[in-house]
Amino acid sequence: MISNFKNVLVLAPHTDDGELGAGGTIAKLIESGSKVTYAAFSTASESVPEGLPGDILKTEVKAAMKVLGLKDENLIIYDYQVRQLGYHRQNILEDLIKLRECNEFDLVLTPSLNDIHQDHATIAQESLRAFKNITILGYELIWNNLSLDTKCFVELEERHLQQKFIALKCYESQRHRRYLSKDFTFSLATTRGVQAGSTYAECFEVIRLFL
Repeated sequence: MISNFKNVLVLAPHTDDGELGAGGTIAKLIESGSKVTYAAFSTASESVPEGLPGDILKTEVKAAMKVLGLKDENLIIYDYQVRQLGYHRQNILEDLIKLRECNEFDLVLTPSLNDIHQDHATIAQESLRAFKNITILGYELIWNNLSLDTKCFVELEERHLQQKFIALKCYESQRHRRYLSKDFTFSLATTRGVQAGSTYAECFEVIRLFL
């Protein structure tokens, strides 16, 4: 059961990635009493729509985390430039190692190793280097996944999906993106639920598993 994990690290290349891929699971983990730490590596200020503050995604991720129940002190925001994470692999790896050394995580949620976005791929690869002795699950962002090994599912209740959607609504600056819609959020969770034999679910790639 996902609730057996008590100290979880969620790695988001950009603010909103963790919610998109694992928002329902984050809500379920926190509800069950697990400690969740969320680390976002870029606020993508260069991609903010014209007319909005450059740091608006920093404000929005804070609001989204409150919706999911994350404590303020468990949100970490780095300031790497969007689409440039690959040029800072060593620094990112060192950031991850510092997190590992200061915590006793038993689960890491990271992008799928099959994610073709350059920033997502960097975080997935460096997380494997930093946390190779910890269970790692790769969350799906299906518009970036050419393939996904659908062998791990987290069953969700409707309330978890509602929290995920409300958290995603906090990203007003990104509201033009179709994958933030309620229809998409619930449709994907319904599809994964059918595969898992439940009403709703989120799907993960098993990268490392320790039992």
